[in-house]
Amino acid sequence: MSHDPTVNAGDIARLAGVGRAAVSNWRRRHDDFPSPIGGTANQPLFSLRHVESWLRRYGKSYQVSLGDRVWQRLRAAGDLRLGELVAQAGALLSGVPLHGGDPLDPELALLVRELGDDRGPAEAYEFLCERYLEAHSRRLSVTRDDVAELMVRLVAADGATLLDPACGVGTLLLTRTPSSKVPARVLGQELSETSAAIAAARLRLRGVDATVVPGDSMRHDRFPGTRADAVVCDPPFNERAWGYEELTGDPRWEYGLPPRGESELAWVQHCLTHVLPGGLVAVLMPPAAASRRAGRRIRANLLRAGALRAVVALPGSDLWLLRRPVPGERPPSDVLILDATADLSAVEPAWRAYIEERSEQTVRIIDLLADEVDMTPARHQRREGVGRAFAEARDRFLAATAVPPDLKVLEQPLDQPATTLGDLIKEGLVTTSQAPPKMAADGGDVPVLTSDDVLSGGGPSGATTRQQGLVEIRPGDVVTSYSAVRVMARGEAVLGPHLTLYRVDARRLDPDFLAGFLRAAGGRATTGSSRFDVRRTRLPRLPLKEQKAYGAAFRQLAVLEDAIRETSTLGQELIRLGLDGLADGHLHPQP
Repeated sequence: MSHDPTVNAGDIARLAGVGRAAVSNWRRRHDDFPSPIGGTANQPLFSLRHVESWLRRYGKSYQVSLGDRVWQRLRAAGDLRLGELVAQAGALLSGVPLHGGDPLDPELALLVRELGDDRGPAEAYEFLCERYLEAHSRRLSVTRDDVAELMVRLVAADGATLLDPACGVGTLLLTRTPSSKVPARVLGQELSETSAAIAAARLRLRGVDATVVPGDSMRHDRFPGTRADAVVCDPPFNERAWGYEELTGDPRWEYGLPPRGESELAWVQHCLTHVLPGGLVAVLMPPAAASRRAGRRIRANLLRAGALRAVVALPGSDLWLLRRPVPGERPPSDVLILDATADLSAVEPAWRAYIEERSEQTVRIIDLLADEVDMTPARHQRREGVGRAFAEARDRFLAATAVPPDLKVLEQPLDQPATTLGDLIKEGLVTTSQAPPKMAADGGDVPVLTSDDVLSGGGPSGATTRQQGLVEIRPGDVVTSYSAVRVMARGEAVLGPHLTLYRVDARRLDPDFLAGFLRAAGGRATTGSSRFDVRRTRLPRLPLKEQKAYGAAFRQLAVLEDAIRETSTLGQELIRLGLDGLADGHLHPQP
């Protein structure tokens, strides 16, 4: 690979002040756009020098900031050494040299120092770490910022010593406590030497009293006998080579030997080993860990001892909150089980209420032990609120009704002069637009109406970036997919792929009138064998007043269809809640 600085599509977009879609268009439309010199088919890398030359040739303004120059020089060494070089940059900015590894070359070191002088060492290094994590987003697992902040808030009081035995690049250890003060001391261990060095540099540059060491926490615990005030951990999921054979008799397995396929239960017990009696632990877990049969005995032992206090469902994972039992302390009789996938802000109030013994979202431990020790939040959320949920679903079901239109029955069909959609388009009464076949979706903030939205009658669920060729939807537009037709009540979105928009001259044509005949023609076409040509759809030629009468009837049928779809869904929910409630005692037949 060339040692020239390289850039990816995102870097080019930043340099030129455009979106990723613009870069994709340049590559597609200009044969002389620089060819990739590395990377992969999905993540190509380009020579910065060649890209700059191309941008100048086409008169496109760009600016390479000092931070970008440093980053591109780091990237030029290739992906294999990138982490090491970022770690060396952190050592240089923090003033603590790394043991082992080649230092930065003098020219690059000078640029790094210049960036530190320009932005301040801590901000400069965070910029480089952000780019590093972005470049290796598929290799490095980083805890979401909002989840990291939540975990630390829940378990670490001000001034607490905080330990993370799988600290990665330090995300959890860098998180602030509720009063915006960093913990008095933080301890971290990380399998990757490079990540450990990056985490240590980030913490030093923030002025945190930190000890971060490399090593395998399972096989080679670098903090033997150490007990912190609180432990946080986002361990690797589903690791089978975690040391099962070597660690069979390890004293950490106080609640049972973790099965070979349950490495997460090994991490839970490792964390409990490193917290003081009465101290709290927050561990992210895969959702399956709450119910897998192999881990049932350990879950039961954790509950009996009062160590496992809460299981909270988050987007993509579960959060387990644990407390190391105090000798002689009476264990609790219930555990908090909460589904917070839709609202992360609900977790902290629910946890505080549980601690103060006033929570209504708990499950009795004796009931869990008598069953499969299944702590899946969705299951218990439904059971605990099944009575109220059944009543609400019943009310929604009864309210979801619609009246069919009052239509006059004729002995003979009306013989009316007719036209076709194609003729209406030629006459200028209807204009038609197609959505682009492909849309950029990375970081988009433009709402997109999708085929599923047209079918369901919901609002726009897609998103894209601002780009050429987008079709803006206006109120009154008729939008069609392969299987649905809809008159838009609102705009504020663009047309999605595989959709067609028909915009009528409202002075001469009613949109509901057009939509109704399109729906009727499409429904008849699905029963035939020939291909349906939408432009051949036949409509009667009627004055606008009569069109509106037809349009009102078509609209009532559309409302009826939506109501039937909704009552079908609500009916299934009502049946499920009724079965659950009658089976577990939350509902009872009326006398």
